[in-house]
Amino acid sequence: MSGEISVADALGLAELRAGDPELLAGARGIDRGIRWAHVVAGSAAVSLLDGGELVLTTGAGWPRGGDELERLSAALLDTGPAAVVLELGRFFAEPPAPLVAACEGRGIPLIALHREVRFVQITQRVHQRILAAQTEALAARAEVHAMLTELGLNRSPVDYVIERLADTLDTAVVLEDSARRVVAWAGQAHDDHPVAAWAAADGREFPLPDGWVRVPVEAQGRRWGHLSALPGPAHPAGRRTVLELGAFALALGRLADPEGDQWLQLSSKHLFDVLLGGRYRRDEEVAVQLAAAGLPVAGRRLLGATLRGSGGLGGEPPAERELLETALRRAVSPEGRVILAPDDEAAGGESGSGAARTASVAGDHGGSARPASGPALIALLSFPPGDPRADGLESRVPALASRLAREIDALLPADAPQHWRAHLGLGASGGRVRGLISSLEQVRAAGELDPAASAGRVTVQQAERQPLAYLVRGLAALPEMQEFAEEALGPIIEHDSASGAGHSGDLLRVLRAYLEHPTNRSLAAQRARLSRSVFYQRLALIEELLGVDLTDGTVIATLTVALLARR
Repeated sequence: MSGEISVADALGLAELRAGDPELLAGARGIDRGIRWAHVVAGSAAVSLLDGGELVLTTGAGWPRGGDELERLSAALLDTGPAAVVLELGRFFAEPPAPLVAACEGRGIPLIALHREVRFVQITQRVHQRILAAQTEALAARAEVHAMLTELGLNRSPVDYVIERLADTLDTAVVLEDSARRVVAWAGQAHDDHPVAAWAAADGREFPLPDGWVRVPVEAQGRRWGHLSALPGPAHPAGRRTVLELGAFALALGRLADPEGDQWLQLSSKHLFDVLLGGRYRRDEEVAVQLAAAGLPVAGRRLLGATLRGSGGLGGEPPAERELLETALRRAVSPEGRVILAPDDEAAGGESGSGAARTASVAGDHGGSARPASGPALIALLSFPPGDPRADGLESRVPALASRLAREIDALLPADAPQHWRAHLGLGASGGRVRGLISSLEQVRAAGELDPAASAGRVTVQQAERQPLAYLVRGLAALPEMQEFAEEALGPIIEHDSASGAGHSGDLLRVLRAYLEHPTNRSLAAQRARLSRSVFYQRLALIEELLGVDLTDGTVIATLTVALLARR
């Protein structure tokens, strides 16, 4: 504890060494803290002790043996002294056996002095050291308090606060929420991964290991989680005191964020940064972090996913994102687990997905322009073995999409626009961490494709049913692929961008409709919303501009890949 010195520290003092000290019993208590030093003379003085004292005595007025000495020894140790220092010679030539046995049994150090010393010098030196330690503790506490106050005034993010606490304590510090999920952590552990205990507990409370310190994060009668410090060096202010100051700062921040979004998003953001940024050494390390955050990995079906709104729901964007998050969480519960994070790079823009290209939703894959994209989310999903929501992803309408559609219908406001849709992208499922990362990278790189299926207001793209699209989109960022697409489509892109007679500006749309239905030109014309005669004229012009035969299988494959690769 802060403001104390240990028994071992006291044994190093010159004033005590002058008495030729010998540790007779209670060696396991050598690190007990000394709160004060007190001289005890006579048996009646024992009742004046409060606990934690370094007791100095010559044994004057003590019984010399028998039951009375045993009772006195027990009464002395019942007060909880830090240690007992007995000067031998004048009243006891040898340490009394009852006192030695009692001290050994309770782990309280018994120190014999073989030479006479002045107790006043020992008490003076001990008190000086204690007062100096208390002064240092107060200064260290003030320094930590000032640091946390400054972080609060700067509105520093939670993860940075945890980093500073870990630096201050020189050990790993972990913040968990009320469900025992890890929100943030920083620092290194000596043996295992810092969050391994949380991963093994899987949301259950676990006993505090030796050397750990844990304090609640609470205010105004509400508890939001706990802050834990793994074993590490002592701190002048006390490790618990530092954690308590940190927990208070986090509680103030939590009061300013009543919805809890910052904590929820922080954990998810950290994990996605780890996965997509390659900030890990081994798959096992990632599995531990995922499990600690509430996404079990071992023996589960895993996949990455994206979810976005399109068409404009109205109101504030955060409300639309919250609706999507809540619907997906409900759709995978209770057996499934999900970790979500906003995909700000994809939201509201062209994200590598070709979001601005022409297409339609909910079964109309033709000529209308795709509605503007809304909030975008990326997700990690975990299901138990045999769950149809993971095992049926290759089916035309996945069970997950149907369940998501029902949850969205239940959450949508009554005045929601009829054309609003949620677009769900599903990566390939697997059972390993590496497969999960690949699935997430795959579905994120694919962006928003034409839907392969729909369920209510949910349109779906699936890696299992659209393997070519997912493969090409994953390679689309390569300069060689972009050059290929521009060379293959350049003449009709240039024609569409020109104006004047004969320049309809819709050749790319016509080509896309044709390639979706190359064996049924009548259906392709309907999808392009053109008469058959006009549609055929457009196809003839495309063949002329590109110098190709659109009935040739190789040409169809080449142009399909080029359209998929074009951003």
